[in-house]
Amino acid sequence: MYRKTNFILMFCLTLMTSISVSAQKAHWASPDDSVAIKLIAMDKMWAESNCRPQPGLEEVFADDFQGTAPDGTRYGKEEAIAPLKIPDRQCQFGDVKVHFWGDNLAIAYGNESSIRTGADGKEYKRCLAWTDIWLKRDGKWQLIAAQDNVVECPK
Repeated sequence: MYRKTNFILMFCLTLMTSISVSAQKAHWASPDDSVAIKLIAMDKMWAESNCRPQPGLEEVFADDFQGTAPDGTRYGKEEAIAPLKIPDRQCQFGDVKVHFWGDNLAIAYGNESSIRTGADGKEYKRCLAWTDIWLKRDGKWQLIAAQDNVVECPK
């Protein structure tokens, strides 16, 4: 009985220590963090793909990527990299903050805007706030999930 209790106690202590150490690894990226700079550059490539072709965009997305559009529909990698029928113009990439959760997971929070042509043929400014989830698999950072929200454009 004593051995079993010791084992359980040691197991719980080890588990609590590993959870504590994992929690300490989470941090916001500094402005000069080379990995964050790379992730932001790839996010920018995707944002600007609505205005002009971006060679290499396919490599940004994991094959099992899943996104949620502002209207709630889900889309995969193929839809994410497909060019728009009517391209946007004046793509503007905004501020991005990256939060790392250990060595292999990061979440980027950002915004962007562009000029779009509506179904009525009129142009309008569209602003998005988004969250992208990045995973480092096999030594390669790729987008695994995204959530886009249409927001009111700043005046």
